[in-house]
Amino acid sequence: MRAVRLHAYDQPLRFDEVPEPTITSPHEVIVRIAGAGVCRTDLHIQQGWFAQLGLVDVPYTLGHENAGWVHEVGAAVANVAVGDAVICHPQLSCGICPACRRGEDMHCAQGLNFTGLTRDGGFAEQLKTTDRAVLRLPPGVDPSAVAPHADAGLTVMHVVRKAVPLLEAGTRVVVVGIGGLGHIAVQCLRVLTSAEIIAVDQDPEALKVATDCGAHHQVPANDQAAQVRDITGGAGAEAVIDFVGEEASIAQALGMVRAGGTLFVVGYGGTLTVPALQLVLTQISVVGSAVGTHDDLRELVALAATGVINVRTHTYPLEAFADALGDLEHGRMHGRGMLVP
Repeated sequence: MRAVRLHAYDQPLRFDEVPEPTITSPHEVIVRIAGAGVCRTDLHIQQGWFAQLGLVDVPYTLGHENAGWVHEVGAAVANVAVGDAVICHPQLSCGICPACRRGEDMHCAQGLNFTGLTRDGGFAEQLKTTDRAVLRLPPGVDPSAVAPHADAGLTVMHVVRKAVPLLEAGTRVVVVGIGGLGHIAVQCLRVLTSAEIIAVDQDPEALKVATDCGAHHQVPANDQAAQVRDITGGAGAEAVIDFVGEEASIAQALGMVRAGGTLFVVGYGGTLTVPALQLVLTQISVVGSAVGTHDDLRELVALAATGVINVRTHTYPLEAFADALGDLEHGRMHGRGMLVP
């Protein structure tokens, strides 16, 4: 089958012919890929950000936002059948350790077992995963339309659900970075909260997308923290969600949080530096958030099935992977890129 694979860090990906995956364990599931989302993490993997962690031996296949149809199942699989449309949670977890019992799949005692990062991913015609990692899609939901929800939407739903208890009527929430995740976040916040949503981005086109998705205010480049303060009457917002996570965005985001508020950091491009005195006097909370749980994915898919949350996709044939990654890297993509075999 065809697959997009990394052979060496900081080198271009290659389009290879590789053997189709086979069932070797009773709980395994092989999925025929309908679509695979293109994520900035894929660029980071290619550029060697994770090389020092020793997570995987190259060559291997990238792609951690996957959906499609069940192609083959192991003997013990009971939750899906051949032909079912499914979306794939990227973390393969055991289901029985204390973390999994609490629903914290990303902290499974068996460690990180992440599709497209520590094992072959879905930039291919087929993907091998497990029964615990697949979620059957509701009738009428096209897997190629929701594939990016397997990580982009899942990550958003996880952080938004953390923020929901802070966002009662009359509150404000800031979304920093209206890209593949941020435009989904605006929609989730509109559906799950009554908070006023402030969209922050340097790209005017991204801010237009935010408005289309339901944001109440746009904040462009140049002293964004001051603009948020103006919108909030000088107080700042109860919650700020930073999907960029670089030094400049973090510094601005900290200036947007009101006393007693919370900064949620999802992007990981930089280093967080906060004066201790600022935290002590303002009692600001800083919370990290990564990927999400199976229940986050379940709720997200249920909302997507009703049409109230949509992911904007730009589709590319699998062999045009370099175009997709290039458009993402150079800011030419508003929404989420997706490779279609």
